[in-house]
Amino acid sequence: MALEKNLANCTPEEFLTQSNRIRKSAERWLKATDVINIRKNVPKLDLPEGLSKEETSKRIEEHDKKVKEAARKNFSDMLDSILEKHPKETLELLALISFVEPNDVNSHPITDYLTNVTEVMNDESVLSFFTSLTRLGQIGTLLA
Repeated sequence: MALEKNLANCTPEEFLTQSNRIRKSAERWLKATDVINIRKNVPKLDLPEGLSKEETSKRIEEHDKKVKEAARKNFSDMLDSILEKHPKETLELLALISFVEPNDVNSHPITDYLTNVTEVMNDESVLSFFTSLTRLGQIGTLLA
């Protein structure tokens, strides 16, 4: 039987309560997977004073290539962490979006979770809510 409840189709009270559970799970997930630090692995641009315009352009071009390479590697490293090293934490988040308790996560096929995550991600209001919470957290107005 498909999972019918998710954040995009629950009651307002359920939404708020479950959103807070997801927030707490996401904090644990971010810490365990270390994706924030993995994303920071980018080369620094070295532009000493006195370089010619040509040398500056060359260094910027080389740096841009290195940044693109680093981004590909970082994305691969994040997927390794999320999907292979920390599948339980990742599944917990998927389950909570679908109102499934983490200890029951293997009771449903992955397609049910992916369908619900897609529905939630396509709901502009839900996505906007979580984006706003993230912004508030970045300016230090949320307490863990």
